Amino acid sequence: MNAAPPAFFSAEDFRARARARLSLDLPEDALNPLIAPRRGDFALNALTPDEHAVGAARPAAVLAPIIARPEGATVLLTQRAAALRQHSGQVAFPGGKIEDKETPLQAALREAMEEIGLDERHIEPTGWLDPYLTGTGYRILTMTAIVDPAFALTINPAEVEAVFETPLSFLMDVANHQRQSREWQGRLRHFYVMPYENRYIWGATAGIIRNLYERLYA
Repeated sequence: MNAAPPAFFSAEDFRARARARLSLDLPEDALNPLIAPRRGDFALNALTPDEHAVGAARPAAVLAPIIARPEGATVLLTQRAAALRQHSGQVAFPGGKIEDKETPLQAALREAMEEIGLDERHIEPTGWLDPYLTGTGYRILTMTAIVDPAFALTINPAEVEAVFETPLSFLMDVANHQRQSREWQGRLRHFYVMPYENRYIWGATAGIIRNLYERLYA
């Protein structure tokens, strides 16, 4: 059973929880196309992942950066550029497809550097979350990490419109995890939404944040 949520959400507390609950080794069968992840967009919709969709899902890796702010840890998120073909304008973690001959961690670090200029010298990996299957055909592997606030960013405008931080305390408060639904491809689909100020965090990003909550703070 997880420890109770802290009164103060610090990077130190996050590190301790991650070391106790997560692993720096990839989850078993994380990239096995024959085995469906337990987490994904399908989970809230009482659906069984289609075998073909599982096998065809493209591996991707993202970084869930926890910024070690002295006033309280925050989570670094991006808003994707409006001109992108997929998921344009949506809130996301830095990351993308895993290229040939690179590990998921290498992919997550490379994408963080390419998208927002987050240098890996400021990044301390703290463990993998559960693989997450999206309805748009990706198998996402998420590495949590603590980031030194001394970083400086250089945003790639072709991929990212904006970068912002959301308090970890807000995202790890289950009261802020709304369940909403809309019709998509002729079916009613349910998903998590975590609105913060003028940002609309939803879909796979919100699902991954929910996984972080369930693994470390529930």
